[in-house]
Parts: sequence; structure tokens; C-alpha cells
Amino acid sequence: MKTEKNKPNAIEKALDILETFIPRNQEMGTAEISERLGLHRATASRTLQILARRGFLQQNPNTKKFSLGRLSLELGKAISKDLSNGSIQLAKPHLDDLSRVLEETVILEVFTGTETFIGYIVEGVQRVRVAGTLGDRLPVHAAAGAKAVLAFLPPESVERLVGKKLPPLTPNTITDFRIFTKELERIRTQGVAFDNEEIDAGINAIAVPVFDHNDLPVAAVVVAGPSQRILTVIDSPLVSQLKEVSAKVSGDLRCEEDAMERKAS
Repeated sequence: MKTEKNKPNAIEKALDILETFIPRNQEMGTAEISERLGLHRATASRTLQILARRGFLQQNPNTKKFSLGRLSLELGKAISKDLSNGSIQLAKPHLDDLSRVLEETVILEVFTGTETFIGYIVEGVQRVRVAGTLGDRLPVHAAAGAKAVLAFLPPESVERLVGKKLPPLTPNTITDFRIFTKELERIRTQGVAFDNEEIDAGINAIAVPVFDHNDLPVAAVVVAGPSQRILTVIDSPLVSQLKEVSAKVSGDLRCEEDAMERKAS
């Protein structure tokens, strides 16, 4: 039996409720949350309503169940932005070296939690090459880097981020969600994603995900260029080179995050 001293206070109860949505943000009702946490149903209901009013949770008007809300997303974005800045700095020398070897455009595509953007780019030296702009947002259903990240997220997260309607950008863009999920299964198995002229006609890209110390995908190393040079096939020598660089960036990121955690403790 809990003593008065050990009873969770209102703040702890609210935090316990928020933690129940980690890692999949699965919708849950008041009764389920109450049972999971051993809270009186009235207490759980009151706390859920407060969290929903403040934007930390949202309530589905049809099912009356709860999931993480806008403010929780904003907090996640703030953390993601901080981590992405670190991953960019760690990745730069590796991407510079890779671009020098390949003489092609190499990109670090960073995942924010809702989309990917160009966090760093090294343009190739070829006469015909791909150019990009730092900060450009990329279509999550077509960009090689975005697909490399999505492949390692839970299915419900993929559906939430992509939606069921995938707009065509070129004749090669995957617009059927079922086909798209099959493509993600292939990426998860092979560890590499392709953009086969799915954003721009004549431009291909190959991407390999970067993982943090929790083995969550946070970015992707991408090589992009004209389709006649960037062949989107699994036995392309570019695939092994990208995987090697991605492993280096992931390793550096994990060491950095572990060091930060040790310093914080």
C-alpha cells in the first residue's frame, strides 16, 4: 500500500499519462489509461481533459479517445531541431569526403518528426549535376531520404505522416498507399531507398538512413544526380558507399548523444 509520501501528485499523474503514449502514440480511452496507470477513473478523466485543453493531448470526436496533441508535437520538433543541428555538424566531413570520391551531389536529409528537409548539401563537380537549397522541404512519399526514414517507423506513424492520398509529381511517383507500404518493406529489408525519377523527371537518388542512440531514424545520407549516372539498383556500388558513410554518421551521433547524457547526469 502506498504511503501518502509516495502517492503521485497531479503533475506526476499528468506526466505518467503522457508517457503512456510513447512510443507509438496509439489512441486510448479514459478507462484504458485509468486501468494501465492504476488511477481512479474520475482523476484520469479530469487530467486528460486538462491536458487536452492545453494542447498536450487531442480527443478524437468520434471515438472519444485521446492521442498526443499539437503542443506535444511542438516539443518534439524543438528536440528534433536541436538534434538535427548536431547531426548536421557531425555529418559534414563525411558527406564532404563522399562527394569528393563520387563527384556527385551528396545531401543530408534531416527528419523533423513530420517531414524531411535538406540539412546539408555538397554539390557534385560534374558538368550536369543536381543543385539544391538548404532548408528545402521534400515530399515524404517520393524523396529517397524520407522513404529511408519512414521505412523504420511504425505503420501508424507512416499513415499519419503520409496520408492515404499520395499526389503524383511525375509519372513515376508512387500514388497507391498499398504499393508505397510494400516499397517501405523492401527498404527496411535492404536498408536502402530509391527515388526513381519520382520527384523530377531525369533525376534519381539513393538514400540510406542515419540512426540515433535509440536506433530511431533521424536523417538519411543521399546521393542524387541524372538518372543515367545514378542507377537505382541494389547492386550499385553507390549503395555500399552510402551505407558506410551512414554507419559513420550514426556512430558519431550515438557517441555525441551518449556523451551529452553522461554530462547531464
